[in-house]
Amino acid sequence: MDHTTTEKPAEEHTAPAGPGTGARADATLGGRSGTLGGRSGATPGGRSGAAVGLWGRAEQQDFRSRVRGTLLGSALGDAFGAPLADLPLDAVREAHGPQGLTEPAPAYGRRGTVTAATQLTLFTVDGLIRAHVRRDTGAWHPPTDIHRAYLRWAVTQHDWGPDERRKDNGWLARQEWLYARRGPGRACMTGFADDVLGTLDQPKNPTARDAAAATRSGPFGLLVGWDPALVLQLATECAAQSHGHPAAYLSAGAFAVIVHGLTRGDSLDAAIQRALGLLGARPGHQNVTDALQRAVAAVPQGPPSPEAVASVAAGEGGGGGGGLGAEDALAVAVYCALVAEDVPHGLRLAVNHDGDSTAAGALCGALLGALHGETALPGAWLADLEGRATLLEIADDFALEMTQGPTLHGPAVPASGWPARYPVG
Repeated sequence: MDHTTTEKPAEEHTAPAGPGTGARADATLGGRSGTLGGRSGATPGGRSGAAVGLWGRAEQQDFRSRVRGTLLGSALGDAFGAPLADLPLDAVREAHGPQGLTEPAPAYGRRGTVTAATQLTLFTVDGLIRAHVRRDTGAWHPPTDIHRAYLRWAVTQHDWGPDERRKDNGWLARQEWLYARRGPGRACMTGFADDVLGTLDQPKNPTARDAAAATRSGPFGLLVGWDPALVLQLATECAAQSHGHPAAYLSAGAFAVIVHGLTRGDSLDAAIQRALGLLGARPGHQNVTDALQRAVAAVPQGPPSPEAVASVAAGEGGGGGGGLGAEDALAVAVYCALVAEDVPHGLRLAVNHDGDSTAAGALCGALLGALHGETALPGAWLADLEGRATLLEIADDFALEMTQGPTLHGPAVPASGWPARYPVG
């Protein structure tokens, strides 16, 4: 796969196939041959459409609900875990009672505040939309557009607010509430401190194995028209832009593949097995594979409990007190999603343990949101969620782009505001 920051000529980057695009199905990602849209007529639930390239109304509604569920669920888990960041379980119980944290609590000044995990997830979606818009120029290299989006996020961590002189901001980078530093990981800050694009061959921060790259990678799984192997490839490439340890970028890829399966209507078990199958061909996969297998094996071992969560997170990357490796945080999230009675139950399990409560909560929330859709999320928690309007707006924009992109932009489309929302330069 090509890893340069320059974009490829149009003949090397055909527009992607997928529902609603009417495009060819022989597209490539970053110069590597591979079917971008999977089989012809692929639909959100993995079923064949009545006509190639068309989405039915019910399928569009289901897809939008799962997109909203993924983004809102991730943000809910992120905000729910934020008050427990870096706290061991004993300290959590001392502060919140023997059951731990059971309802949202204040962090960064009030209930429902999100962290850098949600900020970066928003910019992942922004980059994916712009990648699709950029097809109109004849170029197609999604890792570059995602990298540019992360650089725009990095600006929010330094500037006091939106700079109207920046013509590439689009609407997302003009949201003032995003200009707040909410515990960004060191690897993210250093990875996006310059314009150099990290690649799998030359990744940024080769020893960084925390879960920050994974928590921003759920949106890759929403590319339902893509083949799962290409979802894995894109997610790992973009994770390596800040996190160069195989456990970190392969966890991000595995998480994206699981979200992809759920968004297409697969069961969680089936989505996990697909991720395991794809991981097996990747160098350095063993820690991530072992972590996912621990999560699955723990389900029939007894009732869910913090002790069961601790056994799942007992891998090489574990360390307590916020020290979980990416693969351990992913395993905790997968286990909690597998045993969850409902979304609040799953998130309570995911954040009350020794480890990275914020990451595990965000990952688990995204899985449950993709699995059940937005209506399964607790309304009382959503009511207090910071940035809910922005999350809903970009979720609906993403669904529009994936299902109706050709009507929003392109040479044959009358002037519209879409290219101003998502400028490609």
